[in-house]
Amino acid sequence: MRTTGTRSFILYILGIGFLAGLCFFLYSLFVNGGDWAVQPFNKHISGEGSVAAEGRILDRNGIVLAKSENGKRVYNEDESVRRAMLHTVGDTVGYISTGVQYNFRSELSGYNPITGLVTPTGKAAGSDIRLTLDSSLCKLARQQLGSRNGAAALYNYRTGELLCMVSTPDYDPENPPKDLTTDTTGKYSGVFVNKVLSSSLTPGSIFKLVTSAAAIEQISDLDERTWNCNGSVTINGNQITDVRAYGKLSFKNALAKSSNVAFSQIAIELGANTMTSMANQMGFNHSFSLEGISAAKSIYNVNGAQPQELGWSGVGQFTDLANPYHMMILMGAVANGGTYIQPYLIQSINNPLGIRTKTGAAQEGEPLLNPTTAEKLTAYMRYNVTAQYGDSLFPGMQVCAKTGTAEVGKNRKPNCWLVGFSSSESTPFAFAVVVENESSSIASAGRIASALMKAAQKAA
Repeated sequence: MRTTGTRSFILYILGIGFLAGLCFFLYSLFVNGGDWAVQPFNKHISGEGSVAAEGRILDRNGIVLAKSENGKRVYNEDESVRRAMLHTVGDTVGYISTGVQYNFRSELSGYNPITGLVTPTGKAAGSDIRLTLDSSLCKLARQQLGSRNGAAALYNYRTGELLCMVSTPDYDPENPPKDLTTDTTGKYSGVFVNKVLSSSLTPGSIFKLVTSAAAIEQISDLDERTWNCNGSVTINGNQITDVRAYGKLSFKNALAKSSNVAFSQIAIELGANTMTSMANQMGFNHSFSLEGISAAKSIYNVNGAQPQELGWSGVGQFTDLANPYHMMILMGAVANGGTYIQPYLIQSINNPLGIRTKTGAAQEGEPLLNPTTAEKLTAYMRYNVTAQYGDSLFPGMQVCAKTGTAEVGKNRKPNCWLVGFSSSESTPFAFAVVVENESSSIASAGRIASALMKAAQKAA
C-alpha cells in the first residue's frame, strides 16, 4: 500500500509538472509565437532575410514606403524617399535593428496564434502599418543634409506624433551596394545606425540649457547678475575660451551669445552635485524609447572632475554626450511646461481582414522640469532667436531655440546643433538637428530646422 501511494504521489507531481509546462508553452506561444516564426533561422519562411514581410508600410498620408510583390520586398519609386526613410523602414536582412521591418516583422508577416503565417485560404497576408511620419518632410530633411552626416527629428509635442526622423549616411534599399557589408575603406561606416535613436554626440552649447535650468533654480538674483567676458578665463591653470570677447553680459545675453566664459563659471559655482542632479532630472543618463525601441543615453558624468573640467562640462564639452531623440523630447518638455508627451511612430496597424489591431495615441511622460523653470527657460530661448539667430528663420512660429557648436577633436570640424520648439499654438513642433563636421550651427543645422519647420507649418 505504501509503495502504491508513493507511486501515485509521483504521478500526481509529474502530471502537475506536465500541465504547468504545457500552460507555460501555450502562453509563450501566444505571446512570442510571431517572433519565433520569423526568426532568421527559419529560412523556409523568410528566405535569405530575417523579415517575412507581406504587409505594407505607409506614411501618415498613405504613401507606400514598402510592400511585397511576387515574393520580393520593393520600396517607394522615389529614390530620395527610399533613402530618407531607410532607417525608419529598415532592411529585410535585419542590419538596421531599429527599423519597422525588424521590430514589427511578426505583424508584417501576418502571423496570428490560430493559423500561423497563413490565412484560412492558404495564402500569406501581412498587416499594413501606417506611420506617423510624413515622407515629404523626411525627404526634405534628407535633401537638406545632402552629402553630410547627421540627424534630424521633429515631432508634435502636443499629440506625440513623430513627423520626421532622418539619419545619414544611408543607401538605397532598392539597390544596395554590393560591397555594403564587405567594404574595408570605411565609406559605409555607421550606415546601419539610426543616429536619431542610436547615437550619442558631443552636444556643445545646447547643453547650456541644462546649466541654465540649474541656474534658474539655484541662483536667486540670476537676472541681476553680470559676467565679464574678455575672451577667456583661467580656471585651475587652464584656459576656457570664447569665440571673442563679449564684454559685460547679463544672463540672457550670456546664453544668447553662448559665452563659454560665463557658463563655465556658472557651472563651477553651482557645483558637480547640482549640475548632475539637474542633468539627471532633464533626462541625461536615462534611455528613452520609441515603440519599445530603446534610444542611446545622453551622458553627463563629472565624478572626480577637476574645476576646469566641470567648467567645460557646463558648456557641453568635457565628456558630455547628447542623443538627438532625447534632445527633441526635452524640447517638447520645455514647451509643455516641463512634462513631455511620449513620441510614437505607429499610427495604426490593420490586419489582413482590415481590422485595426493597434492605434497610436498620446501618452504623458515624466516631468523633466518644474513648470516655473520651463517657463523661464522658454523666455530665454525665445530671446536667443529674436536677439541672435533671427525670427526670419521661422516666420510666424515664435520659435525658441539654442545652437551648439561642439568641438570633437583635432582635424575635425565641430558637431553643429540646433534644438528648439515653436511656442505657437498652430505649430506645436519640437525639433533636434545635428550636422557633423561643419563650422556654423545656423548655416547648417539652422537651415535644415528652418526648412523643416516651414514645411511642417504648411502641412499643419
